[in-house]
Amino acid sequence: MQDPYLYMTLAGASLVGLTILTLAGLRGWNGWLELKRAELIRYGHSDDSAPPTAAARIEVADLKERIRKLEAIAAGVDL
Repeated sequence: MQDPYLYMTLAGASLVGLTILTLAGLRGWNGWLELKRAELIRYGHSDDSAPPTAAARIEVADLKERIRKLEAIAAGVDL
């Protein structure tokens, strides 16, 4: 029969390894969440931002329509 200390050592080393992997995974997850928060703040989608005004929405819709027309012209499609 094998020495019981061998099993205890293997169990302890496995527990330490699992702990290290878990902590590394959690640290990576927190880093990813911070990245996504920074992206949201960078693009103005934070919680404290006001909704866009009607004029801004109309301007965006107009720009989208212009882009659609230019893409159709580039593709050779008559509107």
